[in-house]
Amino acid sequence: MQIFKTKNFLKFARRKRLADQALGEAIERANRGLIDADLGGSVIKQRLAGPGHGKRGAFRGLVAFRRNERAVFLYGFGKNERENITAKELATLQDIAASWIQADTKLLKKSVEDGILIEVTR
Repeated sequence: MQIFKTKNFLKFARRKRLADQALGEAIERANRGLIDADLGGSVIKQRLAGPGHGKRGAFRGLVAFRRNERAVFLYGFGKNERENITAKELATLQDIAASWIQADTKLLKKSVEDGILIEVTR
């Protein structure tokens, strides 16, 4: 299972002090079928436990996801910051998700080398 985060998600994760372990745990739950919300178009929403918080009150991650193959964290937000995303934002994320899910190994490797994607280490 390949797990990545985008450069923008990395900035969010650093600000909120979200460890790669929390991201890995969210994807492990998704692989077991424990998906908080399936938003369609290969985008899921998963709860992320922050430092000193449980999953319930912490953060949400929007992830391009294909079970047991690949996950790319695209966007994150605090539950107290916003309720959800708009339909337009979701459509954009679905387009981006489709690109990452369909990307071949060569493109993924180049994206990591260029700093566009960062591999999640667990």
